[in-house]
Amino acid sequence: MKKNILFALILNCFCVLSFAQSYQIGDVAEDFNLPNVSGHMLSLDDYEGVNGYIIVFTCNHCPYSIMYEDRLIALHKLTADMGYPVIAINPNDPAASPGDGFAEMKVRHAEKQFPFAYLFDEGQQVYPKFGATKTPHVFVLDSDKKVRYMGAIDDSARDASAVTQQYVLNAVEAISAGQQPNPTTTKAIGCSVKKVKK
Repeated sequence: MKKNILFALILNCFCVLSFAQSYQIGDVAEDFNLPNVSGHMLSLDDYEGVNGYIIVFTCNHCPYSIMYEDRLIALHKLTADMGYPVIAINPNDPAASPGDGFAEMKVRHAEKQFPFAYLFDEGQQVYPKFGATKTPHVFVLDSDKKVRYMGAIDDSARDASAVTQQYVLNAVEAISAGQQPNPTTTKAIGCSVKKVKK
């Protein structure tokens, strides 16, 4: 009985610690250094003179990620001029999702001619810190790397023509105006992040 109670306490502490690792609104994100499909490593500090970052956890195979590819391209072309580049990160383990390997990422990048970086979260070290659970899942940071918005790109994953709220664009515009995004969080809609079960 005592062993069961002790185990439950340890498990509870572990869960609390795991949850605490995920960024919340207002937290400052740690920089990372991940392989880009261009063949170079890339970090947030490599971006000079920006006003913030739009970090999108996405992948090759997820239908929701595919539905958002053209919208992400359009978003980057608009927000990069405002100093907020899109940075796409594939969080999936290719052992669990073979279509999301680095070689396949290079192919998809070339096919779609993404104007933004497409990084591979090798070893899945970055996405848990952000608390990303879906592809796509977006985090808007300001110039101090402070998390200002997290969640969905907009309010209509399946139909771009039905979008009424462009959450990410609205967040960028609010931050640029010195205001707090409203809302600061929304529910990300997409496929679960793929990892090998242990």
